[in-house]
Amino acid sequence: MRLDKFLSQQLEISRAIAARELRAKKVTVNGEVVRDGAFKVLPEHEVEYEGNLLQIQQGPRYFMLNKPQGYVCSTDDPDHPTILYFIEEPLAWKLHAAGRLDIDTTGLVLLTDDGQWSHRLTSPRHHCDKTYRVTLESPIADDVAAQFSAGIQLHGEKNLTKPAQLKVITAHEVLLTLSEGRYHQVKRMFAAVGNHVVALHRERIGDIVLDENLEPGEYRPLTPEEIASIGLPDELKQQK
Repeated sequence: MRLDKFLSQQLEISRAIAARELRAKKVTVNGEVVRDGAFKVLPEHEVEYEGNLLQIQQGPRYFMLNKPQGYVCSTDDPDHPTILYFIEEPLAWKLHAAGRLDIDTTGLVLLTDDGQWSHRLTSPRHHCDKTYRVTLESPIADDVAAQFSAGIQLHGEKNLTKPAQLKVITAHEVLLTLSEGRYHQVKRMFAAVGNHVVALHRERIGDIVLDENLEPGEYRPLTPEEIASIGLPDELKQQK
């Protein structure tokens, strides 16, 4: 990558301003001042701006975040704070959420700058199961698990929901696993059976489980195994 383009991306400044900073001798590569914007930056180079090391991004990035309430999963929102507030990474604005959560829903969010990877995760073709811990206003009825397994008719929808697995933890708390992601689906499913969702927390996406060591607002990189689990054929998953 050209040095002026690299500076523009890292510092979030225009190419013209990057060229000005280069001319002012504020940039070094491996300790030597470089003023030429066309200089080719390589992965092994150490680029510093005013003595501060700039990180050279190598390959796509993948993170898991324990999302707290009150934040939206878009990268830019004029009315609400976004989850990027928590991400202390170079070029964090290039990351996007692969499978969003509502502003009042907490738990596992995956962020990446790999568009193909996130498409495999969110595409209905790949049937990536998601598990939610649901807190309910009223005690769960005995027949709800069977109803969810058979499919629910949501208001305004033509087709039944796909079979969903319900595990009762207490009278007011359940684990629900879905293989699709319709608009506000969990809340609408419980509304259809006469109950109300008080709190919703996502614990799992595919084979990736929210790290129990992450406090709300904390994040970590995904492991190579977690990254590879998205989009693997079922027969390969069984071999792992």
